[in-house]
Amino acid sequence: MRKTIEPYLKLMRIDRPIGTFLLLWPTLWALWLAGNGQPDPTIVLWFVLGTFVMRSAGCVINDYADRDFDRHVDRTQARPLTRGDISERQALTLFVALLCIALFIVLQLNSFTFWFALLAVPIAASYPFFKRITHLPQLVLGVAFSWGIPMAYAALTESVPFEAWLLFAANFSWIVAYDTQYAMADREDDIKVGIKSTAILFGRHDNLIIGGLHGLCLLLLLWLGVERDFSYHYYLGLAAAACFAIYQQTLCRDRDRQRCFQAFLNNIWFGAMVFAGLLLSLIVEH
Repeated sequence: MRKTIEPYLKLMRIDRPIGTFLLLWPTLWALWLAGNGQPDPTIVLWFVLGTFVMRSAGCVINDYADRDFDRHVDRTQARPLTRGDISERQALTLFVALLCIALFIVLQLNSFTFWFALLAVPIAASYPFFKRITHLPQLVLGVAFSWGIPMAYAALTESVPFEAWLLFAANFSWIVAYDTQYAMADREDDIKVGIKSTAILFGRHDNLIIGGLHGLCLLLLLWLGVERDFSYHYYLGLAAAACFAIYQQTLCRDRDRQRCFQAFLNNIWFGAMVFAGLLLSLIVEH
């Protein structure tokens, strides 16, 4: 039983939860903002489950799209599809099953959220294919990984105000930054096999642009804090996130692939610090 199930779990990246957290943090930001610090617990639960399911579905379709490339990249040679542990048909069946679960989850929410969810599917599914036609697939991922923000506002308030799009823009900047770090770890292999990325496009300016994107994210979050008149706790959270962004710059300085990947992983703390500051500020308000 374990040998049968394990390849499916690996295909869904159950053993690598970093992506789930990176998708979950901005969704939690939005839920707590839209809910003024007291979001409906049931809606929060559905969003947490939906985040896990959609991230898993994204991993499955990504590996399906990259199945002929992954065997040429050191870090991805052991993925289940590349090794032949799962067939292409089984992978697609799993993808459809995960989408059906996601559909069930979104049907528990209001109809306004449902229409936003429908838009999320083609965006998430198209991301891996953009690597073949443009050096900007990270921008597509930025939209896909930010889509939970307007959905959260739609679910809790049945509206998507300017604040939601401000948060969307901040998160989009952060995603392009950390996914460029991720791509830096694979840059040499990607060039060989013809995969495109912002890491290749930015070239020797990669770290400078990543720093600028982190800075833009923090500035937009600062703007949001001023608009909401948050307490100093929120700004302490942003300051802590900025420290992690600076630390990531030191990791990527020499462009060593392992250290670039460590910088990518470190973003889990960037997102956590923003949420911690936001949560404390909202608790103080109440």
